[in-house]
Amino acid sequence: MRAVQVVSLDGPGAVRVADVDDPRPAPHQVLIDVHAAGVTYPDVLLTRGQYQIKPEPPFVPGSEVAGTVAEAPEGSGFRPGDRVAAFPGFGGFAERVAADPAVVFPLPERLSFTAGAGVPMNCLTVHFALVRRGRLRSGETVLVHGAAGGVGTAAVQLARALGARVIAVVSTEAKAEVARRAGAHETVPVEGFRQAVAELTGGRGVDVVVDPVGGDRFTDSLRSLAPEGRLLVVGFTGGEIPTVKVNRLLLNNIEVVGVGWGAFWLPRPEYLREQWNEILPHLEAGRLDPLIGSTHPLEGAADALRELDGRGAAGKVVLLTR
Repeated sequence: MRAVQVVSLDGPGAVRVADVDDPRPAPHQVLIDVHAAGVTYPDVLLTRGQYQIKPEPPFVPGSEVAGTVAEAPEGSGFRPGDRVAAFPGFGGFAERVAADPAVVFPLPERLSFTAGAGVPMNCLTVHFALVRRGRLRSGETVLVHGAAGGVGTAAVQLARALGARVIAVVSTEAKAEVARRAGAHETVPVEGFRQAVAELTGGRGVDVVVDPVGGDRFTDSLRSLAPEGRLLVVGFTGGEIPTVKVNRLLLNNIEVVGVGWGAFWLPRPEYLREQWNEILPHLEAGRLDPLIGSTHPLEGAADALRELDGRGAAGKVVLLTR
């Protein structure tokens, strides 16, 4: 089969399409014919050896896919031909991948494979962030940074589906349009977002901040929180890992909350199916529907990774394998 391999740890340009052996699933695993694979920021980090998991090259990246079941063992809950999304962790940038049944999920008919490939990482991460870690309640106000990216658009959609008012932080008018398509009630530019948020909320601030960016906007995000607000630390696509003076947390009884989705579910894989069952009604109703920013063939994997690396993505970036 064809697969994208990271052949050296020199960044997105160090990927190649190669002919490799088909995966050999373990007796308990599901074999999936991949139609589309989501491209994520950890994939970019993997090309430089900067992710917490550091496989030796050559290896096949790709943590999330959508396609059809080719083979499935009895008791897995799947049959050949079933439409599925999956989170195999590695190996997704290929024409076939094997995955444990715990990380394979039924894909609603209304979702294309391209859209389905954008669900596992982003939607389950923001579900964990907003519901479990952020304790979001209907009627609250959510501020989303990086709101035009894959995680950002998923956060906008899910927060709105859960009954929140959503304010999106964006860097360009084109990205503001993407955030509005995702369902943001208002958009504000990165420059001066704190003042804009204060004006939109009558000086009260927001209840929850979703921050996958980090960097120098962190302090103003804290200052944008209402009393008992929660700032959800999702990632650091901005590059810099910020620090916080904890006395700021005392002033308005605010919280900085870590969102380590992988660290949480790895010891309890059954949690993923619980999450999927909770978001499934939103997927079926169209309230969760990944916005696709760009699609690339397997041969365009380097370009897809560069798009994320340069923070140029507006919507989900997807590789099409068939």
